Amino acid sequence: MRGLFFKIFAIFWLAQSLIFVISTAFIVRQRFPSPNIVSDALDSNLRHDGDAALHAYEAGGCSSFADNAARHEPSGSTLLKKSGEIVCRTPNAPSLSGLDTHFPDRIDGRQVGGHYAWLIPVVSGNSAPYEYVWFQPPASARRPEPHWRFLHYAFPQLPVAIAVGGLTTFVLVLLFSRPLVRLRKAARELAEGNLAVRVEASPSGALRSHSDEFQGLVHDFNHMAERLESLVGAQRLLLRDVSHELRSPLSRLSVALELAREDATPELGVHLARIEREGEKLNQLIGQLLTLSSMEARDSVSSFKPVSLNQLCEQILPDAEYEAQRRPCTVILQQDSECAIRGDWELLYRAIENVVRNAIRYTDPGTLVTIRIRKTSLEATPLATIEVTDCGPGIPAPELEHIFRPFYRLDEARTSTTGGFGVGLAITERAVRLHGGTLRAINRPEGGTCIQMMFPTNHQA
Repeated sequence: MRGLFFKIFAIFWLAQSLIFVISTAFIVRQRFPSPNIVSDALDSNLRHDGDAALHAYEAGGCSSFADNAARHEPSGSTLLKKSGEIVCRTPNAPSLSGLDTHFPDRIDGRQVGGHYAWLIPVVSGNSAPYEYVWFQPPASARRPEPHWRFLHYAFPQLPVAIAVGGLTTFVLVLLFSRPLVRLRKAARELAEGNLAVRVEASPSGALRSHSDEFQGLVHDFNHMAERLESLVGAQRLLLRDVSHELRSPLSRLSVALELAREDATPELGVHLARIEREGEKLNQLIGQLLTLSSMEARDSVSSFKPVSLNQLCEQILPDAEYEAQRRPCTVILQQDSECAIRGDWELLYRAIENVVRNAIRYTDPGTLVTIRIRKTSLEATPLATIEVTDCGPGIPAPELEHIFRPFYRLDEARTSTTGGFGVGLAITERAVRLHGGTLRAINRPEGGTCIQMMFPTNHQA
């Protein structure tokens, strides 16, 4: 098994094994250099204390013996002759009743009453044997060991374990996060319309696409992007070719229509007029399809120049007012700010005009259609915003995100009175996106729909 989970298991197992081996080696080497290190250290300390107590007695008697004992833990101690006679004792020393007078020749521990005593044989300067008895203090009377002393026993195995664990975690994070970051970046670009995006795979992964789950996911993502690019490209090509091919028969149909009118009777003229109107609608649809196709193929913004949105909307206003007379409704322009961006005048004109004409078509008779220009900001990014609002019936909430798709129309719009092919808003969406902006539709609380076109004012060519 060469999958990702096997690799994770192997890495964790090796890391834990390495931590255990290193920690154990340091503990055994530095804390337990010999099997009897603990008992040897205790014997050495006790013998040193016994020699110091006997030396204090020889130098100054029992008072010096008590002073020496006071410098240590107040646990109590007694100095005995070999015969068992008490030579000196501290005031807090427990009674020796029940103590066996047979003293050992080496350090030994015994239970004396309710206390535990250590018997340490010592020899004076004149070779006289004595027995130093040191009473071990009870656990409740011992001073707690400072916390920093415990840290001493954790060095260096704890820092080594932390270092090895941190290095292992760092390697795991690199293994997991780097391919995920690349995939996320590519998915974001694909969602924004860049169908040519691909995730770069490692050389070994390129040869073995299923070496692990991450490489398999990269391979599947790239395959999906290739299929999407191929399908969308074929759709655009078909749309463009069909639109071009329809222009020729439509032109011949117009010529044939004019010739037929010369010999037509008045009754036949009504039908010819209907044919002419339908031919004009079809010609308009083909023109919009060609426009949409050319905008889909256009990615370069090198020709963008500074454009005043205020002047652009002022130029659209007269034509909008003229068309609004047939509704009838009123179109007004509110200029809250002076807004300018870098863009293409014709593309922006067509995008805004499509939204305004759509608002005029669906607003209620006798109401207002408002074009508002103002400055806004989103996440500290300055924006130039154009809002087109109407007083119509609004758009069902589930449909708000779909009205900018080509040929998408609400059921209420599929009538001969409102018209429309569902292409105008798709052209607007593409034009706004080419300028680095965003387009959204929201329903107003008081009724009607507001279409917002937001352009970054710092968008560069």
